[in-house]
Amino acid sequence: MTTRIDRVVSSGVLVVDGAGNADRAARRVENNTWIVGDDEEVIVIDPAHDAAVVLDAVGGREVLAVVCTHGHADHIGAAVEVAGRHEAPIALHPDDRLEWRGVHPGDEPDIDMADGGSFEVAGVRLEVLHTPGHSRGAVCIYCEDLGVVFSGDTLLRGRPGPYGDDYPDFPGQLTSIGENLLTLPASTRVLPGHGEETTIAAEEKLFDSWVASGPDALVTNA
Repeated sequence: MTTRIDRVVSSGVLVVDGAGNADRAARRVENNTWIVGDDEEVIVIDPAHDAAVVLDAVGGREVLAVVCTHGHADHIGAAVEVAGRHEAPIALHPDDRLEWRGVHPGDEPDIDMADGGSFEVAGVRLEVLHTPGHSRGAVCIYCEDLGVVFSGDTLLRGRPGPYGDDYPDFPGQLTSIGENLLTLPASTRVLPGHGEETTIAAEEKLFDSWVASGPDALVTNA
């Protein structure tokens, strides 16, 4: 059977803590959920706001695992419900457990992801790349067989992904992009947590401008 990637877009409200957690700003965001598999089985990456929409796209296929690229609410909101259909394990890097508990206080992820770990689905391997910066436990999921990397919010089209109006650790995020993503084949498709896809080649051309401009310019020009 042919392995394919389905994209599900859903929208919801994300509440972002401000400086010192004194201010909380709510904004509507659109998220990508990625479904990797064939006609029999799938892995769901970042089930966002609407479990029903994701499960409709899954259809009658078995969910082998739910993989969360990080613990921000707009990437994990539907994780428990989506995993519950087939009692699938939920995978998250342990450094983002605190963020997870803020959204799902009564449930815990089943798998602590680590750099170099992997998942198998429909005859392909998905490799975990730990890419801290956007969050401490941020990961990207690389599939050499399909020539794609699921980048979460580590890398969006045209820029690193901010969190609200801020970059929690901009230097760390740039380091992760440079060391873990820009070293992938140039033709690799980048499938992000928000917006349209891009390629490693396209983003590599912009990297020096991100370093030079700094985080404030990138958020201002968002």
